[in-house]
Amino acid sequence: MAKKQFKAESKRLLDLMINSIYTHKEIFIRELISNASDAIDKSYYKSLTDTNINFNKDDFFIRISADKEDRTLTISDTGIGMTKEELESNLGTIAKSGSFDFKEKNETKDGIDIIGQFGVGFYSAFMVSDLVIVTSKALGSDTAYKWQSSGADGYSIEPCEKETTGTQITLKIKPNTDDNNYDEYLDEYNLKSLVKKYSDFIKYPIKMNVVKKKLKEDSEKEKEDSEKEYEEYIEDETLNSMVPIWRRNKSELKPEDYDNFYMDKHFGYEKPLKYIHASIEGITSYNAIMYIPAKAQYDFYTKEFEKGLELYSNGVMIMNKCSDLLPDYFSFVQGLVDSADLSLNISRELLQHDRQLQFIAKKIKEKIKSELLSMQRDEREKYNEFFNNFGRTLKYGIYQGWGANKEILQDLLMFYSSSEKNLVTLDEYISRMKEDQKYIYYATGDTNDKISKLPQTEVVLDKGYEILYFTDEIDEFAIKMLMNYKEKEFKSVSSSDLGIEPDEKESEEEKEDNKDIFNYMKDSLKGKVKEVRASKRLKNHPVCLASEGELSIEMEKVLSAMPDNKGDIHAAKILEINTSHEVFDKLKNSFNGDKEKLKKLTNVLYNQALLIEGLTIEDPVQYANDICELLQ
Repeated sequence: MAKKQFKAESKRLLDLMINSIYTHKEIFIRELISNASDAIDKSYYKSLTDTNINFNKDDFFIRISADKEDRTLTISDTGIGMTKEELESNLGTIAKSGSFDFKEKNETKDGIDIIGQFGVGFYSAFMVSDLVIVTSKALGSDTAYKWQSSGADGYSIEPCEKETTGTQITLKIKPNTDDNNYDEYLDEYNLKSLVKKYSDFIKYPIKMNVVKKKLKEDSEKEKEDSEKEYEEYIEDETLNSMVPIWRRNKSELKPEDYDNFYMDKHFGYEKPLKYIHASIEGITSYNAIMYIPAKAQYDFYTKEFEKGLELYSNGVMIMNKCSDLLPDYFSFVQGLVDSADLSLNISRELLQHDRQLQFIAKKIKEKIKSELLSMQRDEREKYNEFFNNFGRTLKYGIYQGWGANKEILQDLLMFYSSSEKNLVTLDEYISRMKEDQKYIYYATGDTNDKISKLPQTEVVLDKGYEILYFTDEIDEFAIKMLMNYKEKEFKSVSSSDLGIEPDEKESEEEKEDNKDIFNYMKDSLKGKVKEVRASKRLKNHPVCLASEGELSIEMEKVLSAMPDNKGDIHAAKILEINTSHEVFDKLKNSFNGDKEKLKKLTNVLYNQALLIEGLTIEDPVQYANDICELLQ
């Protein structure tokens, strides 16, 4: 039979569709299965409006079969089929969507979700095949027709034999090339994987004859495994799950159902800490199942980690990782979203408009926060486990957004407390504040134990004030962005002004007497400190460092450890001396009788203060020599 030319455009257009629209060649199987599902949906719809048609769901399925020797892959369905005119119209005109026309001409019924929109999915078959043969028999027709094409050179249509209603698409798979292994589209295991990946939740069975092995009947069970004899047999296997868990009624599901789905989808290898099942109906409707993992993925804190939720449209996977659905600070969440209201582009791999996606992302963000607060309130031990794993991500969320995410994240934060000896929320801290307490006090350090021994904490603890311990390098940076919580400012115990009036004020005479000593000590440190002064915070320790300005000593440590640091970032340090300590008497005696000794004492005290803060001593040899000389 003579070939006909495609009605729309030229070879260039078809080449564009085959080679440019789709990112991955394997997408073709998703497209053809989706078309088959649409064909069955149309039969179902017709049965609702035509009493002569009996729709028995068990009679409707999609079948895949591969012939490696003949290099053919066949996908068939028992759906509505196509007449000669429909083959001509739908397949003879590129970008002509029979599914779209069907929706336009028929009143929408509940439960009918036609997937096809653009009419180009079928042509993805040419990405992997040299020849495509479509055999179809329409519902109510006595005649079947065969549509055949090798690509842009045209197509032919002729009558053929087909006993049952439906459509069969046979692809002559291309030979392998240096760049492409087309054999994988004839491989049983790979075909099963692709169906699972893209079409697992198509609501009709996707069947395939699968080769399996079993123990021969006469093989002795007592033999070693290596000696036992097996035989192959064929089993008709359903490859897809069909009914998505997220479309089932929540009351029908048990926690183990969610856990099993988590494992099946390979979101993780152990039970998740929490699952979130959300179903929203409205202008933009969607279903979502999300999980809070029990532990961070091995690559979570690396550049290679890819955030995002799986995105489905009508049960067909569109994107494996849709990063737009999750803000960075909730990037630990895993799961998926399914919506029929997304405006997809022609390849159904991307979105044409992000309005619907922005709405879904906003609702998901709110839902995740709500569930985390619920866990914090009702399952505290579980929340503590979550925060130990992912709390740093929340803190980075505050810092990276320059405080823009404050309202959504601040109530989720937790820090170790000096009074509770455990993680506490900012709200819990506020609820316990003393009446005369002006600030939320915090201290920074490598560990909770080291922080508890800091000299700077003495006066704050003596007042009965609670101190939050910051041990993450991001903590203080995040708090600087947060600025305050419920109108209470944050104050480091190393701050030059703690807002605490000392019980005993230094007399004017003492100030004048000490002024000369402190000025001499400052000069002997040669610009290492901004000031040397009497301390209002020390009780038992002889010396400590305080800081002035926005850059704290702990922040200097973090920034100095960064690879691109040039060593020019320094906090404005203040060396504070406990004038009630016996060491101060030695400082005064040395000032009056041996100023060289005072220089050594000053150097030792300064370096001791650096060690307490976890900072590096600039000249450890000189420090050791000074101590040895002072001990003689």
